[in-house]
Amino acid sequence: MIGWLRTSAVLLVVGLVTPPLALLQYLAVKTGVLDDVIPSLWHRFMVKMLGLRLHVHGRMADRRPLLLAGNHISWIDIMVIGAAAKVNFIAKSEVSGWPGIGILAYLQRSVFVERERRGRSGAQASEIAERLKRGDVMFLFAEGSTGDGNMLLPFKTTLFGAASMAVDQGVAQSVAIQPVAIAYTRLHGMPMSRRHRMGVSWIGDSPMLPYLAALVREGGVDVEVHFGEPVDYGPGANRKAVAQEVERRVQDMFTRALRAPRPSRG
Repeated sequence: MIGWLRTSAVLLVVGLVTPPLALLQYLAVKTGVLDDVIPSLWHRFMVKMLGLRLHVHGRMADRRPLLLAGNHISWIDIMVIGAAAKVNFIAKSEVSGWPGIGILAYLQRSVFVERERRGRSGAQASEIAERLKRGDVMFLFAEGSTGDGNMLLPFKTTLFGAASMAVDQGVAQSVAIQPVAIAYTRLHGMPMSRRHRMGVSWIGDSPMLPYLAALVREGGVDVEVHFGEPVDYGPGANRKAVAQEVERRVQDMFTRALRAPRPSRG
């Protein structure tokens, strides 16, 4: 009963807070003034509401243009990353049609990509390259799908096309690609088992609301975000080789986090 009361209270608070913030963000996007401030506040608010304890290791690089590439476990990864750094997301096109979520993604100035339509990949990569040129930090979930929280899926080299295009078209002399690892490590202070990490993951087309409600009821989940050293993508770089190196670095950070989960600065 207490769990359901807590869940209801959290959903009520989120429902009251989100619409006015969304309206303010709409005005910020239209005017171009402080349009990266409100999303950061909302993500931090949501992390608290969901009962997540965020621990950040390292920091986002200062270099620009900057593309962050990380693993993907759950929809809540967006809130986790958004609370850890001011970024814009590269999202699959289906997200734009999700009720409520699509609007929030639009307000955060996400770029939607149609991964199954190769004919659109060039135009989408060009849009991301232009955003990188303007100094926007873009975050890419490089697996192209969500994993189970215990292991990474292979990174898709095609998703690094924006960095390649930015360099090839002379938009930038080089693009820094920073590896980022997300790991859910503890539950109520105790190291998570494989089963518990799978419980936090959100795979496939599972209904979102029951998933979030279960997460709120459970509470007490520690999540770590690790920022690695950037990989330089310059003229003549091999996209496949760069993607593999970024994947290797994410894998190393992810493995270390699961083997020795430890709190850091929150």
